[in-house]
Amino acid sequence: MHTNRLRHLFSRALRASLATPLVLAGCGTGSTSLLDYSAIECTPQGDLAIDDLSIQPAPDFVALRANTDYDNPVSPTYETRASTGEACATATDVPACQTALENASSTEGFHNDCVMVCEKYFLATTRGDEVKTWSTLKSFQELIGTIDTAQDAALVVVASGYDLSCDALERGAVKRNPDGSFNVIGTRGFACGEGSNLIQSVVRVSTDGTIREVEDHVLEKGTGTCAVGRRPVGLEGAVVGSCEDALGHHFAQTAHLEAASIHAFLRLREELALHGAEARLQDAALASAVDEVLHTELTGRLARRFGATPPPPAVAAVPPRPLNEVALDNAVEGCVRETYGALVAHHQALHARDIEVREAMVRIAEDETRHAGLSWDIDRWVHSRLSAPEQEALREARKRAVALLRAEVAVPLDAALVTEAGLPTPETALALLDTLEQELWA
Repeated sequence: MHTNRLRHLFSRALRASLATPLVLAGCGTGSTSLLDYSAIECTPQGDLAIDDLSIQPAPDFVALRANTDYDNPVSPTYETRASTGEACATATDVPACQTALENASSTEGFHNDCVMVCEKYFLATTRGDEVKTWSTLKSFQELIGTIDTAQDAALVVVASGYDLSCDALERGAVKRNPDGSFNVIGTRGFACGEGSNLIQSVVRVSTDGTIREVEDHVLEKGTGTCAVGRRPVGLEGAVVGSCEDALGHHFAQTAHLEAASIHAFLRLREELALHGAEARLQDAALASAVDEVLHTELTGRLARRFGATPPPPAVAAVPPRPLNEVALDNAVEGCVRETYGALVAHHQALHARDIEVREAMVRIAEDETRHAGLSWDIDRWVHSRLSAPEQEALREARKRAVALLRAEVAVPLDAALVTEAGLPTPETALALLDTLEQELWA
């Protein structure tokens, strides 16, 4: 499948689509009462604050660090996200203490996220000449001891794997209970793709550090509106914004998936090499991963402009797959979803009222068209290498993917997504799918 053929097909599909009335929809299903809750304390940069941790005996200095290169024990790389106190204030050998603090990193972490590199969070402290790191939930609880402050409770919840927002109470809030414990509101999961859910959790933190989830609510149900691009096998849940700003939420979702696509294409290249694909296909997969880096930057910039922070994707390690599984994944994620995503990007490039969105989608649409072309090239290469039952399974998987996509794009959209971001209305999206199904997927 040559990219030029896709360009011509996309052009016909876009000409055939008609303007349709806008249908609006909500995006949440409920949440806990926020009465008596307060916002999570954060730094100006949007990281959790640590200036009120109740550590006894008190250290001279505490830093919240994110290790961004924990696979390299010789030259670890970290960023300090928040700090409090004076480093090495009571040390007898201040230069030695400062050197040790500078080198203090960890191959473990009590909360980790992955995007092009992985980040694991840990604390570093100084007390006299002692410099220590605290990188597991157990060690963190030992350091904190009794949970006396809202920051104590918030950090314990984060260390337990929940995400806390600095700017939305329904995704990050805390209150003290009459018995001295704390209730902390956090989130888990994500809302991107049919069947996914962003879960709001109310977690009770006892004074001894014990945590217990006492409520959970589906804060947001995922739809197919963010399903653009190739999703990697092993993609795990992540918090993807709130529904208060439809544009910020959409571009945070999109940036999340564009970053995930980097992993997908790097893995695809490895599996193509494993199964003896020609160098041209391997090189195209690597080039596609490089394209996705730029796409992540472009859509991430749009998300932040509209007040949202894209979450990094976490992708679990899975063993190499047999050829028929690679082919099935390519048929669904590439020949169906990525092909449709490329067409939607062209629609946005033509119809988005927001100039910055339109300019970004012009670049993304062209790259995604090449990526879709690669998917069809891989499909053609792999087809003759499959048995007759495997070929039939491939056709059935493609049919199911098209049917699921039809259900996903039928979900009504917020008006701003149609006008400012240029997304097709459900009626227009179904018309675009009709063209692809008649001329490409039949």
